[in-house]
Amino acid sequence: MTCTFEPIGRVRSPFTEPSEIPKGLGAEHRAEGVLEIEPRFEAGLVDIEGFSHLYVLWVFDRVDGVELTAWPPSDDRPHGVFATRSPQRPNPIGLTVVELIAREGCRLRVTGVDMLDGTPILDIKPYLSSVPPERLRRGWLAEAEARRPRA
Repeated sequence: MTCTFEPIGRVRSPFTEPSEIPKGLGAEHRAEGVLEIEPRFEAGLVDIEGFSHLYVLWVFDRVDGVELTAWPPSDDRPHGVFATRSPQRPNPIGLTVVELIAREGCRLRVTGVDMLDGTPILDIKPYLSSVPPERLRRGWLAEAEARRPRA
C-alpha cells in the first residue's frame, strides 16, 4: 500500500538549519512562526480561532534515511525510533503542538514552532486532551531527567 499526501501549506519559521532548533532536556519551543495555508483550503480554517492550541502534522522533508534506533539529545542511551521524536523515521511525519496567536486569512500566527522554514504542512487539528495530567507517563524521558545533574 502506498499513501500520498498533498501539503495544505508551509511553515514560516525563524529556523533555517536543524541545529538552530532547541533540543534536549529543558528545551523550550517559544519561537513564533506562521502556518501559511493554501488559499484553496481557507474554508477549512473557519472557527479555528476558538482553539488556543493546535496539532500540526508536517513532513521532515530534508531528512534522508531511516534509523530504527535513535540517540536523542536528551539522553545518553539509545531508544527505539517510535519512542523518540527523531526525524529519521519510516514515515517522516512530524507532530507539533503550537499556540494559536491569531488568524489572518490563510495565515495562522503561532508560537511554539520547532520546524524549519518552508516545511510542508499535512494537516492541522485542534488540540484536545482528555488525559488528566496525573495519568500521563513520560517514559524514558522522565528517567533521563532524573539522572541529569541538578545545577
